[in-house]
Amino acid sequence: MSKPKQNLPYFFLTLAAIAVLTLFGPEEQSLGSNVRLVYLHGAWVLTAEIAFIFAALAGLFGLLLRRDLFHTWSEALGRTGILFWVTYLPLSLFAMQANWNGLFLAEPRFRLAMIFAITGVLLQLGLWMFSIHWLTSLANILYIIALRVIFAQAQNIMHPPPSPIFNSGNYVIIGFFIALILLTWLAAYFLTRFLLNIKPGN
Repeated sequence: MSKPKQNLPYFFLTLAAIAVLTLFGPEEQSLGSNVRLVYLHGAWVLTAEIAFIFAALAGLFGLLLRRDLFHTWSEALGRTGILFWVTYLPLSLFAMQANWNGLFLAEPRFRLAMIFAITGVLLQLGLWMFSIHWLTSLANILYIIALRVIFAQAQNIMHPPPSPIFNSGNYVIIGFFIALILLTWLAAYFLTRFLLNIKPGN
């Protein structure tokens, strides 16, 4: 595996690229330039969920094949997922304030996101301290299942389905959003490679 410090510069460079790309994102008719925060918060939460899904898949392979390599990736991906999930919350607040001139903290999906953030942080800290591979993999599987089941039943107020971006018909916005997602996934990859080498006591 690569040394942890080798991945941090790439991670921060990718974050800088994300910030620059976001600043030049296409405006939208009703939200204007503030829609750029919506793009960023959307890419961020999608990246968190993808990291959780891959953490669960790696954990499943680890449990089935009894290979520590998959358990190690599950651990790192789970931590990447929760870091992106927690940092997505302030982005969501900024998007609310900028676009709707207020914070709707009682919004069902935001409230659930906060609950899963707190639960996820405590879970990942506990798993990190115990450092039991199979337990971490199993927890990552159960976490994403619980998240997806509960969010599938949550009321949509400020997050109307289907995706407003992908159903906008504006290919400039869609292309920009895909580029932003890919860059955010790249940042998650570098962060995961860094976390692969971080163990209790390091």
